[in-house]
Amino acid sequence: MASVPPASTPSLRVFVVEDHDDMREMLAAVLTLLGHEVHCAANMQEALAALPAADADVLISDIGLPDGDGWELMRRLRTPRRPYAIAMSGFGLCNDRERSAAVGFRHHLVKPMTIEQLEALLAEAAHERARAAFARHSGHAPPVPPCTTT
Repeated sequence: MASVPPASTPSLRVFVVEDHDDMREMLAAVLTLLGHEVHCAANMQEALAALPAADADVLISDIGLPDGDGWELMRRLRTPRRPYAIAMSGFGLCNDRERSAAVGFRHHLVKPMTIEQLEALLAEAAHERARAAFARHSGHAPPVPPCTTT
């Protein structure tokens, strides 16, 4: 982990939902090293309770949780603004990816994912956050680029 360079992506508030302690702690450590503010939950209920106040820019959630799943989390999530959501799972079948997209996950990463994959998605999230801030302050939104899938 010490070889992770500082990120060039602006700092984001990232909320991680992962029930495996080692994975959650590793993700939090890497994201912190990359310069992000990190909050974590070990299950869906903890996440639903903490996310509204966390004002997260990005949500990274495991699909398989002990008290539900990441898809249910997204359906039940009520926050002042929707975070840029990334699903992570040991399963990456087309049906899994479609379910993730249907509930609002922007990307569906298959574990194990790489730091480079996370950095690229965090950079995309930071870009979208900047675009939204520009739109709020200028009164209009710039053209939206075409979507891509991961």
